[in-house]
Amino acid sequence: MRAIIIGAGIAGLATALRLHQIGWDTLIVERAPARRGGGYAVTFGGIGYDAAERMGILPGLLGKGFITDELVYHKPNGDRRFSLDRATIAATTGRRSITILRGDLEAVLYEKVEGRAEIRFGATLTAVDQDEHTVRVTLTDGTEEEGDLLIGADGLHSATRALLFGPEEDFLLDLEHKVAVYMLDKRPASIATGATGTLSSGGRTAAVISIPDGRNVAFFGYRADHARPGEDVTTELRRVYGDLGWVIPEALAGLQRAESVYFDTISQVVAPSWSKGRVVLLGDAAWCVTLFAGYGSSLAVGGADRLGTELAAHPGDVPAALAAWEAAIRPEAERKQKLGRRVKGVYAPTSPLLLWLSLLPLRLASLPLVRRYMIRRFIEG
Repeated sequence: MRAIIIGAGIAGLATALRLHQIGWDTLIVERAPARRGGGYAVTFGGIGYDAAERMGILPGLLGKGFITDELVYHKPNGDRRFSLDRATIAATTGRRSITILRGDLEAVLYEKVEGRAEIRFGATLTAVDQDEHTVRVTLTDGTEEEGDLLIGADGLHSATRALLFGPEEDFLLDLEHKVAVYMLDKRPASIATGATGTLSSGGRTAAVISIPDGRNVAFFGYRADHARPGEDVTTELRRVYGDLGWVIPEALAGLQRAESVYFDTISQVVAPSWSKGRVVLLGDAAWCVTLFAGYGSSLAVGGADRLGTELAAHPGDVPAALAAWEAAIRPEAERKQKLGRRVKGVYAPTSPLLLWLSLLPLRLASLPLVRRYMIRRFIEG
């Protein structure tokens, strides 16, 4: 059996690895000319953690993961509001979870997949044809391929979804925020090594994450009413954040030297079905729970693992396997989407009252009595 996978991100690589484990051949087609790195930090847990353990990638993920030494919440002028220490941060994420950069998660998967799947960069999908037995695709590099299954793991703006299911606007639910993430080439002096600093003000959130290995990430998330149509990332970030102090000027200066920038709206994908014949969507292409829910990477790896399980359980009957897979994964994806929609209002609060309410649980966690309880309950057992 052979699968063609569109997208070499977390969902695509995890799917290739899982299908290799059940004896399938895979071709991964990636639009970008080469692998991407960096990305924002994610908390990887839940069904993703369980799947990573079964798939044999957990040791690699643990090796790339990190624990933040201190999480500091700042006022716009840079003064501290409050902070959480290393043990409290670990307690808030739980035992079976890893904090890891998206790019590092991809790197672990890529190392496992390399040599076990054909990976073709610089190409994507232009046409699809299928019958009861085979799916045939045409790629932008002029080649044609066929297989038993086509997997669209090509993200929020999926070409696979657009070709087979309909135009993007039919599926995207705009959560009225934008995000920009990039790697900094130097750590701002006021951010301690291994610490994360963040602030929120007037519908804008910014953070700088210092990874213990020396890398640093700048993160900007803000309400879409701050945006202007057609504005490039540099112009927009400078206009939206230019009045703030702290490390914002240094982080914005680092944007000019960044190798790549992730810059997009924050939107969910709401689709009534994730498969059509021998074509299936997986990961953000299918459900995109968004960073508000904080579960996208876990759901991508968990979804890939379950897809392999259902294909192995339904040999020769791809549509039946896809139906069983969707029935198993959809409830979890929809729960996380509801969570994302529910918390979007406190992500970048517009008023001081909303900001105070959004930070209240974390302020409580920073209190000695609460902190000791959380450590005993979630770390020491």
